Amino acid sequence: MDQESRVELPSYVPGTFQVFLNGVEQQEGRDYRRAGRALVFTKPLAQEGRLGFWRWLSLFLGIAGTYRQNDSVDVAYELGGRRLVATGLPIHVEPVEDARDQQTPDPER
Repeated sequence: MDQESRVELPSYVPGTFQVFLNGVEQQEGRDYRRAGRALVFTKPLAQEGRLGFWRWLSLFLGIAGTYRQNDSVDVAYELGGRRLVATGLPIHVEPVEDARDQQTPDPER
């Protein structure tokens, strides 16, 4: 089953904005689509959660590094003549049902 990633736009972001994924500008229709007040990416994105004490300590001491996927979605917009950026918006990964996986109901039933 495929996955898609959804990012809800904050209520204060107007209808015109720019989207950046890990600092790279994304294009609507190519990289994401809009679904109401959400941005939908067809590839799975991920945010690294909070580090536990032992992982934080190992990073602090230089024993281990962190190589987990940690995507960041930022939205740049103008409000009141000022350019603002909403950074690190929460990412929600959801499964997508493939049309082939769905069964067609039997009309005879």
